[in-house]
Amino acid sequence: MTDLVGPVLEAGAVADAITAAIRELNAGVELLDRGAYVRVLVPQRCSVTRAAIERALGAMFRLPGDLELVMPSFQGRFTVTEDEAIWELG
Repeated sequence: MTDLVGPVLEAGAVADAITAAIRELNAGVELLDRGAYVRVLVPQRCSVTRAAIERALGAMFRLPGDLELVMPSFQGRFTVTEDEAIWELG
């Protein structure tokens, strides 16, 4: 698990949309469903765009603010702009 990165998301509709967007944009996505939260793990580098999340959610989504509301933790080095969030090995 040392080469896996990604967010930990509180369970719910927003997390479902984020995970769908991550699956759309990344290969090798693993989800560990822990009930109250889901851990998203991707080898080496995980990215998600605001546009992909909005498509999956069917509503506006602001980065980083809306992501921060549902992401209590993450694995890897995290960078975010208004258009994209990236988790990568440090």
